Amino acid sequence: MTSITQEQVMDSLKQCMDPEVPINIVDLGLIYGVKITEDNKVNVKLTMTTRGCPLHETLVSDVKRYVNKVSGVNDVNVEIVWDPPWTPDKMSEEAKKKLNIGKQKTVAPVDYETAMPQGVGKIVKQEDGSMVLANDHDQGFMVNQTIIDFWQLCNGERKITELVDKFAEKTGLQRSQVEKEVMQLIQQLRDGGLIIIPQTEAPNVDFKASSN
Repeated sequence: MTSITQEQVMDSLKQCMDPEVPINIVDLGLIYGVKITEDNKVNVKLTMTTRGCPLHETLVSDVKRYVNKVSGVNDVNVEIVWDPPWTPDKMSEEAKKKLNIGKQKTVAPVDYETAMPQGVGKIVKQEDGSMVLANDHDQGFMVNQTIIDFWQLCNGERKITELVDKFAEKTGLQRSQVEKEVMQLIQQLRDGGLIIIPQTEAPNVDFKASSN
């Protein structure tokens, strides 16, 4: 029987993206443990960035899929754990750089009632079949299909409220379940230079017709 190593499992999991953040779950610090039995069954301890994440089932299935890509794996069990709670400190230095953790940024606030996010950059398919979203500076972010679907919905013609509706429809979840996730995803994609939000400028002076 081919012996499986923890390193092989972790390398494969680096292709697995968090459904909310365009960063792989290993660099994000979501893997709390990997144990491999003598008969090549893999047990993974996984956490989430938030307890209320409605896309956790998507992530669990993605984890199982990528672990099963390792040759010799007989079975995969995923246990979701919450202790210790996840914090940004658990992220790798590379992930922190991608999300600009610890850097002060001046970004115009988003008006969620009027803003119409526009996806920018391009989709790049890697040799191993994984997908990357690359911004205009050729900085790549490994993503899953859920993130790509959302990025493609951002066509500059939909308000954020409409994006929430569309995303809920695509994932089969209730609107109230995905609203917070959409807001976070918009912020992360914006930070990564993968969407822009044109600001609607109001006139500085309100001209009124004068009466004679």
